[in-house]
Amino acid sequence: MESTPLTASPTTLSNDDLIALRRAKHELESPALAMKLASIVGSPLEKLIARMPAIANEKVTDATQAALRKCLQIALRTLGRSDPAMSLATPDKPSNLLHKFAVATTGAAGGAFGLFALPVELPVTTTLMFRSICDIARSEGENLTGIDAQLQCLTVLGMGGTSKSDDDADFGYFIMRGALAQAVSKASTEIASKGFTTHGSAALLRLLNTIAGRFSVQVSEQIAAKSIPAIGAVLGAMVNTVFIDHFQHVAHGHFTVRRLERQYGTDVVEAAYQTIDVALDA
Repeated sequence: MESTPLTASPTTLSNDDLIALRRAKHELESPALAMKLASIVGSPLEKLIARMPAIANEKVTDATQAALRKCLQIALRTLGRSDPAMSLATPDKPSNLLHKFAVATTGAAGGAFGLFALPVELPVTTTLMFRSICDIARSEGENLTGIDAQLQCLTVLGMGGTSKSDDDADFGYFIMRGALAQAVSKASTEIASKGFTTHGSAALLRLLNTIAGRFSVQVSEQIAAKSIPAIGAVLGAMVNTVFIDHFQHVAHGHFTVRRLERQYGTDVVEAAYQTIDVALDA
């Protein structure tokens, strides 16, 4: 399990912080993306996924890998250095609506051109989502010039769902996060000691593959929702809006937990998290 540096060591959370943790748990354990998308398209996504052509799976895998590689380049080469939007200014509210509007625009294009637009649309959509995740991290006090914080932003894309061979997420946020923690730690250490190369370190590539395996499930669900005949630009924009909204919720929850851990310590926050009973409605 990953550890978080302490800035204070009280044994219980304040009332305000307990409310924030309750909200974070609701965001982290709210209904899955598939349920949210199904409520829009009015059809179970399992049936839509089964009807997708075999070539779609290959396109999803390739597009997912390309999208995550692009995010890695942003995180490890430019984030927090030259981008004023990601500066270390006093944290303020993230621009969630602005990012949703941008992603809705790409969704409208995707809805108009269907699966053929995937190799172009997904990297753009994912990069916009990643920038939104970074914006949320910054608003919760993360130092985005640090490698660990940058990789934590990337792992949010792997926390939004599970791979078909991964049962860890069925046990909750801390188990799922712990499954990614070792890969993040190794990648962070290797980058710190050897730097970032064009082809990436072995540890970084393993982390990328782990995240891609989880994220591709969510992408498949998104594509399935767009596979309805004559979906059109409007529904395409709606699907993309739900897509980014889902990951914004995960990011808010994850970085709220990390902020509280910096103040109280991992053990105190996890213990409080496990005692919270929230209504996991939409």
